[in-house]
Amino acid sequence: MGKWTNNLFKLIMKTAMQELFSQLETEYPNLFNINTLEGKKFINDYYKFIEMEKQQIIDAYDVAWQSDVKNGEDYYNKTFKTK
Repeated sequence: MGKWTNNLFKLIMKTAMQELFSQLETEYPNLFNINTLEGKKFINDYYKFIEMEKQQIIDAYDVAWQSDVKNGEDYYNKTFKTK
């Protein structure tokens, strides 16, 4: 990919959690009201979950370079999938 394509990809790429919170903000704006206890808690949880997801993405990338994981689905199954 060229520089322009990479920049465009960065502009439109969102994680599932980011998409979820964008949709929640549109459909339930009161959840994001920092003037209420519920809103403050929700925003704090939002940042906590976004950081957790960020760390999972970083870990997945790092594992890909250091292990015998064959592909992303293999990594998911070994790391997150429960029976």
